[in-house]
Amino acid sequence: YPHLPLHPRRPESRVWTVMLLLGTCLLYCARVTVPICAVALSTHFSWDKKQSGVVLSSFFWGYCLTQIIGGHISDQIGGEKVLLLSASAWGFLTVLTPLLTHVTSAHLVFMTSSRFLMGLLQGVYFPSLASLLSQKVRESERAFTYSTVGTGSQFGTLVIGGAGSLLLDWYGWESVFYFSGLLTLLWVYCTCKYLLSEKELIIPIDYLMRGLSISKQTKVPWKQLFKKAPIWAVIIAQLSTASTFFTLLSWLPTFFKETFPESKGWVFNVVPWLVAIPTSLFSGFLSDHLINQGYKTITIRKFMQVIGSGVSSIFALCLGQTSSFCKAIVFASASVGLQTFNHSGISVNVQDLAPSCAGLLFGKDSGVICVYLAGYLIETTGSWISVFNLVAAVNSIGLCAFLIFGEAQRVDTDSAYMDL
Repeated sequence: YPHLPLHPRRPESRVWTVMLLLGTCLLYCARVTVPICAVALSTHFSWDKKQSGVVLSSFFWGYCLTQIIGGHISDQIGGEKVLLLSASAWGFLTVLTPLLTHVTSAHLVFMTSSRFLMGLLQGVYFPSLASLLSQKVRESERAFTYSTVGTGSQFGTLVIGGAGSLLLDWYGWESVFYFSGLLTLLWVYCTCKYLLSEKELIIPIDYLMRGLSISKQTKVPWKQLFKKAPIWAVIIAQLSTASTFFTLLSWLPTFFKETFPESKGWVFNVVPWLVAIPTSLFSGFLSDHLINQGYKTITIRKFMQVIGSGVSSIFALCLGQTSSFCKAIVFASASVGLQTFNHSGISVNVQDLAPSCAGLLFGKDSGVICVYLAGYLIETTGSWISVFNLVAAVNSIGLCAFLIFGEAQRVDTDSAYMDL
């Protein structure tokens, strides 16, 4: 049977929202260490754009492999346990990465493997989050809660963009990894100590095995679900928006460093993400407000998606055409900022459609092909315009699929499901 929504007391719910916001922030701090250090790493290890593209995209090869299993286990044993286990592992990996580069001479292979492993560990995070929120947050508050926690991605990129750029200039690229990894381990320690009891931290083996195998009681009718167009619409839209978001996240630092060599890293690595925080919060507030006013849920989800995928792409195209640093910052900020409207579009639409298996369905997005393709295009064409054209084209595909086939009615409660 589908999980019944659990509504914890509001103070407890708020504390978890803040801790998950910080967790998402640190997730992105660790994720963005390599994009921030990309130019320094490629200089240090003598990589060209294709090799940099391999390292940047290897994260997403790992990321897409654990998303589905991470979502499923979270739906079974609880998202908070999966979040803390993965955060502990990626924190240690981030701290160890610079130390281990001194041990090996095959730097390209090592950094690619390290990023692949980082992707495996971080791939479970957002499916676990979707699982946690679909079971603990009321539908009327879901978009705002998700947007609030989602701002951690911009806040994390902002923190590592500012502090990381300064550490990079002052102490070298290794310091950025130490900073990010140690903060993550501190967050895990605080969450375990102050938010979870010892009882909640223990995962019995039989409980874990229940998460790894689909039992009769929790069996999901995938055949029926995947026959439904809205499910495919949200999966295609998620693939598209994740691909374009991660392409910008991975390559914008390099774009600014090469196009405007005199510009300061702490400016172009900070400003777009600073703009994205209020836009993400505003999109969640606006979405929930309009739904509470009586507008149809799917109409609002699609409206948010038009801004998140459509309008943001226009600014991405403008970014490829400008030679002014100030205009480039404005266009990058608008494109990244407006993309956060996706949090109130497809990101919560997964929970509208199938809250009982939201974690599993959420586990189907990755930016692996686009991130590598962007590096390939820059190396072969010598032009950044091709990258921003790619972003706009991929966004358009996802947006069209969602506008045509997207729905907000729950689809995991039909007769086939209830009979199981």
